[in-house]
Amino acid sequence: MKPVQKNDRLLVHVEDLTHDGAGVAKVDGYPLFIQGALPGEDVRVHVLKTLKSYGFAKLLEIENASPHRVDAPCPVFDTCGGCQIQHLSYEGQKGFKQKMVRDAITRIGKLPDVPVHAVKGMEDPWRYRNKSQIPFGIQNGRTVAGFYESRSHNIADTDVCLIQTFEADAIMVGLKKSLLEMGIEPFEEQTHRGQLRHVVVRKARATGEIMVVLVTKKKKFPQAEQAIALIRSLVPDTVSIVQNVNPEKTNVIFGNETLVLWGKEVIEDRIGDVRFEISARSFYQINPVQTEVLYGQALEYAALTGEETVIDAYCGIGTISLFLAQQAKFVMGVEIVPQAIEDAKRNAELNGFTNTLFEAGPAEQVIPRWYKEGKKADVLVVDPPRKGCDEQLLRTILQQRPGRVVYVSCNPATLARDLRILEDGGYRTKEVQPVDMFPQTTHCEAVAWLELA
Repeated sequence: MKPVQKNDRLLVHVEDLTHDGAGVAKVDGYPLFIQGALPGEDVRVHVLKTLKSYGFAKLLEIENASPHRVDAPCPVFDTCGGCQIQHLSYEGQKGFKQKMVRDAITRIGKLPDVPVHAVKGMEDPWRYRNKSQIPFGIQNGRTVAGFYESRSHNIADTDVCLIQTFEADAIMVGLKKSLLEMGIEPFEEQTHRGQLRHVVVRKARATGEIMVVLVTKKKKFPQAEQAIALIRSLVPDTVSIVQNVNPEKTNVIFGNETLVLWGKEVIEDRIGDVRFEISARSFYQINPVQTEVLYGQALEYAALTGEETVIDAYCGIGTISLFLAQQAKFVMGVEIVPQAIEDAKRNAELNGFTNTLFEAGPAEQVIPRWYKEGKKADVLVVDPPRKGCDEQLLRTILQQRPGRVVYVSCNPATLARDLRILEDGGYRTKEVQPVDMFPQTTHCEAVAWLELA
């Protein structure tokens, strides 16, 4: 029998945080997950639901607050799903993220002796996002915009987001006030009615250039000139206004067709000394300040002398590749998305790099062919999606055996899993450096350095 039942009211001690920021308390070994509770706190809770091996409870009262508890400054923190840990001080956030990475490396990777360093954080952990994806909708006859509530597609209506740029706020508020006056109907996901689905605002930190993408259900957009005039008046630094057409019944933001309504097709940014052209759908790291820290760490672990050939699997638009090309003899990048490879080639040309090669295709197929052609890597860099490296790519690494592997990860659990596989295949993990790319959220990136034993 479970030690707690639904509707019980209890005083519990919070021991930990989950990967999505809920407090964890145990009653006779039975975990209760409590949104809003922090480690070290004694809290009164109302049990909402009990399953076989864990349950959920609502925070009623804090009897003994954590010294790291702060008042969340965001007006919609309690409903918006964008940030999970604004109520935790920034020092507390960094400590939580270091522990999260270390616990994954120890428990999943079975690597308790690998050093996991203190998190490299930000001086100012606010207003850092260079891209905002803002859904628009209708609630009670009025236009709403903001971000989705946690685990839902209900929009938490707001006029301010403290982790996006001031320009994104201005465009969000200005459009929200004027859409219906211009005759533009916000999209309703449930009925598939309306025109404007999302507004995506991108800002290049180095140049200050702004791109605004209007994601519409239909290509026909008679109010385009009015929208262009309004956006330019709201944010004069706008240099590109683009329409993306997505007619599908889907949660995916972008459709396949993109049209330039006004200004340039791309904006330009820099990471360190490397220039990048960014289009409406380019993948580009969200936090420009920490991207330089993250890539700098990857470069440090690559330990390049100018004589190495480097392979960058999952190279995207060539961001890490070109960072590495500054110090490598030759860099080869592979990425499954053909458009990203075209962007990578263009960015290499933009910077005058002649020591790079980019190819579209699955890394686990392209890299073995490169080896057969004599294109072998001294250093291999991987920066996979949240699901981690493809199993076949890991087998490829173990077959080709580059002397050094640098693993850039956005998911500590899959990083730990993949490190275990590489360790079992003859590599040794020297150290792991977490980097906080997403302050106020539970997400944490990390860079691991591996050497062939």
